[in-house]
Amino acid sequence: MKKNMDVEWGYSGERGPEHWAELCDWFAKGAEFELQSPIPLVTCEKSSDTKETLSFHYQKQRFTDKEFKNTIHLVPYDQISYVLFNEETYYLTDIHFHMPSEHVINGKQEDIEFHFVHTNERQENLVVGAMYHLSNDKGWLYDRQNGDKWDLDAHEHWTDASVFFPEQKSHYHYVGSLTTPPTSGPIQWFVMDQVGQLNRDFLIPFKGQYAQPNNRPLQPVKERKIYYYKGTK
Repeated sequence: MKKNMDVEWGYSGERGPEHWAELCDWFAKGAEFELQSPIPLVTCEKSSDTKETLSFHYQKQRFTDKEFKNTIHLVPYDQISYVLFNEETYYLTDIHFHMPSEHVINGKQEDIEFHFVHTNERQENLVVGAMYHLSNDKGWLYDRQNGDKWDLDAHEHWTDASVFFPEQKSHYHYVGSLTTPPTSGPIQWFVMDQVGQLNRDFLIPFKGQYAQPNNRPLQPVKERKIYYYKGTK
């Protein structure tokens, strides 16, 4: 059975999203999961009555950048940053982005969506999505970098990935799938509803050949539950 890395796939033509499940048995198996991602999201006037059990425990650490799976990935050298969900630890294992955004909030698609992928001891994934509007202003990210270092020639970067998140972490929570092949699930999804400002120059060294859209089309919501939580700073 061929693996994801062995099978060529993309975002248009005969190897585009509508054909992923046809490319190999592994992709076909992943597509059988009923609750696919991404989905459209709508801000609620009232947040969930239950208290969200997601908490962030990030710290400054070293990353490298790699090109694979049709985007740029920032991969930490060590698994030291993590989130706690239902008292279980999920370590940050990857950061990548999609242009334009994959999730759509209140009918609006944003310029870019970063995905922060976390993995627990059973190799189950939890993904946090955060969206940004690209502008020519320095934006909030530059104000909060706190001496971060980006060495593009050495492919070595030091940052606390929490600077990518809005201060108020209002978010949606739902169960979905990976948005790239094999699109398997279940994946615990958390999508921030506060849109940040990101200077477009930040992406110039990382975009490389991936200037074309790399977002999977929206998937049916079906009967799944979507929770909304008013975040605190």
